[in-house]
Amino acid sequence: MTTDTHQAFHLTVADNQIAWLTIDVPGESMNTLQASFVEGVSAVLDQLENDKSVKGLVIHSGKPDNFVAGADVRMLEACDSAEQARDIAAQGQTLFSRIERLPFHVVAAIHGPCLGGGLELALACHSRVATDWEKTRLGLPEVQLGLLPGSGGTQRLPRLIGVPDALDMMLTGKQLRAKKAKKLGVIDDCVPDTVLLDVAEQLAQKSKPKRSRSWQSWMLNGNAVGRNIVFDQAGKKARAKTRGNYPAADAILSVVKKGLDKGLKAGFEEEARQFGELVMTSESKALRSIFFATTAMKKENGADAEPGDISRIGVLGGGLMGAGIAHVSVAKAGYPVRVKDVSEDGILNALRYSYKLLDKKRKRKQLSKAELQATMMQLSGDTQATTLSNSDVVIEAVFEDLSLKHRMVEEMESITEKNAIFATNTSSLPIHQIAEGSQRPENIVGLHYFSPVEKMPLVEVIPHKNTSDQTISTVVKLARQQGKTPIVVGDSAGFYVNRILAPYMNEAARVLLAGESIEHIDTALLDFGFPVGPITLLDEVGIDIGAKIAPILTKELGERFEAPDVFDVLLNDDRKGRKTGKGFYRYDASKKGSKAKQVDKKVYSLLNITLNAQLSGHEVAQRCALMMLNEAARCLDEGVIRSARDGDIGAIFGIGFPPFLGGPFRYMDHIGIDRVVNLLNEHQNRYGERFAPCERLTVMAKEGQVFYPES
Repeated sequence: MTTDTHQAFHLTVADNQIAWLTIDVPGESMNTLQASFVEGVSAVLDQLENDKSVKGLVIHSGKPDNFVAGADVRMLEACDSAEQARDIAAQGQTLFSRIERLPFHVVAAIHGPCLGGGLELALACHSRVATDWEKTRLGLPEVQLGLLPGSGGTQRLPRLIGVPDALDMMLTGKQLRAKKAKKLGVIDDCVPDTVLLDVAEQLAQKSKPKRSRSWQSWMLNGNAVGRNIVFDQAGKKARAKTRGNYPAADAILSVVKKGLDKGLKAGFEEEARQFGELVMTSESKALRSIFFATTAMKKENGADAEPGDISRIGVLGGGLMGAGIAHVSVAKAGYPVRVKDVSEDGILNALRYSYKLLDKKRKRKQLSKAELQATMMQLSGDTQATTLSNSDVVIEAVFEDLSLKHRMVEEMESITEKNAIFATNTSSLPIHQIAEGSQRPENIVGLHYFSPVEKMPLVEVIPHKNTSDQTISTVVKLARQQGKTPIVVGDSAGFYVNRILAPYMNEAARVLLAGESIEHIDTALLDFGFPVGPITLLDEVGIDIGAKIAPILTKELGERFEAPDVFDVLLNDDRKGRKTGKGFYRYDASKKGSKAKQVDKKVYSLLNITLNAQLSGHEVAQRCALMMLNEAARCLDEGVIRSARDGDIGAIFGIGFPPFLGGPFRYMDHIGIDRVVNLLNEHQNRYGERFAPCERLTVMAKEGQVFYPES
C-alpha cells in the first residue's frame, strides 16, 4: 500500500505492518521542508492515525546523501509580516507534534545532513539512528540566519539532552558528527549506512521508549537557583560573542526559559511568536541575503568557459602561505600536491604544517590514523623545480618581489605542459605585471588567499586582461574544492579586499595618533560587529606587511591611501606584531586568556601620543567604517568587483565585515545612500579630503538609487 504526497513524501506499509515514510523532494539535490507540504503531510498523518494495523514507522530519505537539510529559507522571503512567519512556525509545530503523538514507535533513520527543520523533525520522533558517515551532521544552525528553531526545537532538544548542551548547540549553530551526537544523547545509535534501515526497522518494532529523565530533573532537580545560573552563564557567553548585535541569541535564551518555567504549550507559543518577529528583523534579512548569495555563487564558474581538468597541484614555496595552500589542496580538494622550496627546511615546514592540522583532527576523532596517513602520502616536496613538471596548476606563494615572480613564471613555463596554469598568491602586485614577458599569459591568474589559509573562507581570483576564460573557471572550481568562496575581482592595486581594508586601518591609526586609546578603538569596532579590532588586526597581519603594502597603494591609487607615519617607528623598535611577540600589544605565549595579550603602553611614548579621549565608541567606529564604505563604492564603480553582491561577500568572508549588516553595500542601502553621503561630507569638513564621497555615491544619493533595487 503506497500513498503519493505531492511527490515529496511516499508512505508504504510493509507486510510486517511497519510503515515507511520516504522523503524525496523532486527536482532538488537536497531535501528541504516547504510550507506547501503541509497539506500532503497532514494527509499522511491522517492515514497513520486511522490505520490501527500499523505497528511502527520509519522516516528516512530517498536521497543518497542527505536526510533533511532544513526548511526552505526561500519561503520566509514571501512573508510580509511577523504574523505570517509565526504561522509557518506554528504549522511545523502542529505537524511534528502529531508525529510525536502517534501511538506506535516512530524512528528517524538519518544519513547525511540532518539540520534545522530536519533535526526538529527527527526530535519529534521517538528514536533516532544515524550513520557514521563523515558527512552525517546534526544541528540547529538557525541562529546563523538570525533565527531560532521554529518547529519545536527550542523545547524538545533541551528536554532530550539537557539545557546546557542544548543551548550550546542552538546559540552556536554547531553541527555534530553522529558519534558526538550519540554521546550527547541527540541520537540513540550510530551505525554503518549498510545496516541503517535494518536497525531502524528493528527499533520501530519495539514499544515506544519511555523518557527516563524529566525536564525538571535535567535542571538540577528543579532548583531555581541552579536554573538561573545555567541561563546566566549561557547569556554571558553569548553576549560576549554577539555584543548585542544578534537578537536571535537572546530570543533563544528567553524561549527556552519560557518553556521551562511555563510548560511545553507556552514554550511552543513563544517559540512561534519570536520566530515570526526575528524573520522580519534587518539582521535576519541581512544574514539570509548572505545565504542566498553564497548559494547562487556555487553555481557560477566565474567565466563562460567550462573548467579544465585537474589531476595534480604544485605549490611554489613552503612558508606559511604555501603550506596552508598545500594543505587545503590535499586535505580538502583531495589532489596530490607537490611542494617546491629552495630549502629542505621549507619542504619540512609544509609537511609538518599539514600533519599538525590533520593530527589535531585525528585526536578529535574526526578522522582515523589510516586516513591521516593516506592524506599525508598525497603530499610531497623537493628542492628541484622539475618536481612540478607534471602539475596542472602551479600556485606560487613566494616573496612579494616582482623579479622573483618573473623568474618563477619563466621557470614553470619551461618545464610544465602548455595548458598548465600559473596562479600567483600575490597580495599587492598587479597580475598583468607578473604576466609581462610570459610565453603563455592566458594561463596566468591571481589567486589571493588569506591567512591562515585553512581557516579564512575567501579567495580572490584576479585575471589580467589576457587571462583565458577557461583559466578563470578552472581556478574558481579549484578554490571551491579547497573549501573556499571565490570572487572574481579586477587587476588593480590591492585588488578588492586589501583596497577597502587599507583606508579603514589607516583611519584607525589616525584616531590613535589623535589621542584615543588602543583599547577604545578596538572595542569600538568590536561593538560595531567586526571579529577583531583594527589595531589587533594590524598586529595579526604584521606591521611589516602593512608598511610594505601602503606605499604601493598610495602610488597606484592616490593620497587618500597614504598611511600615518607609524610603521617605520614601530619597525625600528622591532615591533612587527604577534609574530615577534610585540606590536601595539605585547604577547606572552606562556600565559592564557586576557593575560596573554596586553596593550604595550610604550607604544604611546614611541609615537608621541598623549591620550586624550574625545570620541565616543560610535564615533570611532563610524569614522573608520565610512572610509571602507566609500572605497567599496569606488571599487564597484571602477569594475574592481562585478556586483554589489560580490563586494558584500568579499568584505564579510575576507575581512569579517559584520555579517548581520549584510556587507558594505547592503548596509549602505539599509541606512540610506543619502545618509552615507551626508556623513562623508561631515567628516570631510572635519577631518579632510580623504572623506570626500565618491562620484558613484553622490549620483546615487541625488537620484534616490540603491545597490539592491529588488530588495
